[in-house]
Amino acid sequence: MWLPVMRGVIDRRILANYHVDPEYLARILPAPFRPKLVQGWGLAGICLIRLKRVRPRFFPLAMGFSSENAAHRIAVEWDDHGVPRQGVYVPRRDTSSRLNTLVGGRVFPGVHQHARFDVRETDRHLSVAMRSDDGKTRVAVEGTVSDRWPSESVFESLAEASTFFECGSLGYSPAACPGTFEGLELRTFQWHLESLDVSKIQSSFFEDPEFFPPESVHFDSALLMRNIEHEWHGRPSLRSAGEGVSVR
Repeated sequence: MWLPVMRGVIDRRILANYHVDPEYLARILPAPFRPKLVQGWGLAGICLIRLKRVRPRFFPLAMGFSSENAAHRIAVEWDDHGVPRQGVYVPRRDTSSRLNTLVGGRVFPGVHQHARFDVRETDRHLSVAMRSDDGKTRVAVEGTVSDRWPSESVFESLAEASTFFECGSLGYSPAACPGTFEGLELRTFQWHLESLDVSKIQSSFFEDPEFFPPESVHFDSALLMRNIEHEWHGRPSLRSAGEGVSVR
C-alpha cells in the first residue's frame, strides 16, 4: 500500500504495558511474528494516543486533522530473509475519527474501528477511557505523572523501558485482505518519556481468560509522551499463513 508521508504532533500518548507469559502471546500471534522477551516475559499493552495537525508532509497546517486513537500492541520479532527484525504487532486499532475508519486498510495502513473516548486530564493527572461502537473492546487508564518507577516492572528503570519502546516504532496490523499485514513506521523528531503512576487500568482484552488466564498477565508499567512532532511512513506489507486472533 502506497502512503504519502504523514506529519503531525503527538499531543498525548500513553503506553500502558503488561508483561505476559510468552506461551499465551505465541498462541494469538500469526506467523511470522513471535514474542519479543524481556527477562523471560513477553510485552504487550495499549497505546492511547491523541494526534493533532496530521496531514501529508508538505500540506499546510490548516489541512491537518485531530483524533483520539487506541492500539493494542504486542512486542514482536520476525525474520526477514534471514535477518531478525523487531517491532510491534497491532491486532486492533480503534479511533474517534470517522475518516480513519473509512481510509484505514484502504488508503492508510491498518483497519480501524470506530470508538467513543472519554478523556479528562490536567498537566499531572490523566484519565482516558474508550469503548468501541461494536461493543467488543473497552479500555480505561488513569494515572499521575511520577518520578517513581514501579518495582513490579521487568525493566530496571525508565531509561531501560524508553530504549525498548523506541525500538518498537515499526508496527504491523491485519489488512482487510486475510493473511496480509500492513506496515506503518513512527518517526519522532525527539523522544522523551515520563513515568505514569497508574491508579486504574482495565482492558477487556487482557482481562479475557479465554486468551489470558489470570496468572499469565500482569500490569507492568505506564509511560507518557506529550507534544512530540512526528511522521508516519508506510512500509511494505507482510504475508502470513496463520490467522492469529482478533482483539475483543
